[in-house]
Amino acid sequence: MVQSVLGRLILGYRPLWGRARKLAGIQLFVHGDASGMVDTAHLLRTLQELWSASSPPVLLSPQNHQLLCDMLENAPRGSPWIEVRGSWLSDSAIFARVKAAHQRGLKLVWRGELGRLPEPEVAQCFDNSLLTLRPEDAVAALKAAPARPGAPAPAQRPVASPVLAGQMYENVASRALMEHCLDQHNALALAGWPTEDVLYSLRHQPQQPSHAVIFKLMKAIDDEQSLETFEDILGQDPILAYRFMVYTNSAALGLRTGIDSLRRGLVMMGYGSIKRWLSDQLPHASNEPNMQPVRESMVMRATLMAHLLDAGIENDLRREIYLCGLLSQLDDLLGEPLGTILRRLPLSERIYDATVLRTGPYAGGLQMACALETEDASAIRSLCETYEMDIEEVNRALLRVLADLEVERR
Repeated sequence: MVQSVLGRLILGYRPLWGRARKLAGIQLFVHGDASGMVDTAHLLRTLQELWSASSPPVLLSPQNHQLLCDMLENAPRGSPWIEVRGSWLSDSAIFARVKAAHQRGLKLVWRGELGRLPEPEVAQCFDNSLLTLRPEDAVAALKAAPARPGAPAPAQRPVASPVLAGQMYENVASRALMEHCLDQHNALALAGWPTEDVLYSLRHQPQQPSHAVIFKLMKAIDDEQSLETFEDILGQDPILAYRFMVYTNSAALGLRTGIDSLRRGLVMMGYGSIKRWLSDQLPHASNEPNMQPVRESMVMRATLMAHLLDAGIENDLRREIYLCGLLSQLDDLLGEPLGTILRRLPLSERIYDATVLRTGPYAGGLQMACALETEDASAIRSLCETYEMDIEEVNRALLRVLADLEVERR
């Protein structure tokens, strides 16, 4: 049997977030195995087979020269965007392949520092850029940003921002800088999200579930959709899911047995009671757009974890694994130790063990789902060895999850 190309690669991903704070695409990190021999044409065919018209656009980020050269030589017109690091273009062989690929109609993305943009001869080969702001660029951009309402006007004449419109940016750790890039300069996308700074900026107000998700669930109940649909929508917001389980286990509801899953809570409460409870949540719900990528990233992790550990298991266990991934970052949202949060619910010990103690049958899936959010091939390889995971199956699970993501369409 011929080994699939997915068994000779290590993949990772990073979401690309658009101006509407919705998914605009996926950056897919591609590492070759130790031999360095990878059939990139096979990889591109595999992506084509898994992707549909509704799947997110992909930016391929080869992590070594050989992979890049193979992609530039073998990718047909219409392939995903291919990233080329600016520092690699000093290699004349790579530059020659870049020019040839551009002439064939490939969409190429230049990746590097904003302060070291390529010369016109090089720049004309690229359709877009993935830029890093140097500290001095970030300072200049923030000085150029308009003052927030109520803030004193600057004493000096504002300076021009170095941020270029229509490009992609990465490693933006500041909420203010993110808003400057996306809102004032119409950046095409941000690779990654300044989650830590967004949460810090909102620290004085308790985190609330999404207004859009609550409204969506209420509409689904009105439309008499399936129980599976209700469960799916409820699982799109970690805070809403957590509050729902706290409520279903409260003394006020008076249920005789502990509710340890979203589905059981939906069945036990009845749809009329659920809708009344949702109506109570709606006035306090969040419309903060900068929280949307935070929530969606948590849902991606949960979905990926469920796929990684899915080996023909029964539906109840699959739901439990998803819930484990969904609740694994609640401490970031609620500002309490995760162990304290989870002990309020009659959850399976498997969830507590994986998220708090990093042990038990779900630990490997959760740690792998986290590692796949990076470009750290050594961490992914180490987890495969520790938990006896097959890298081909890991890669296939990742690609299936990414291909099914909903994306913002301009």
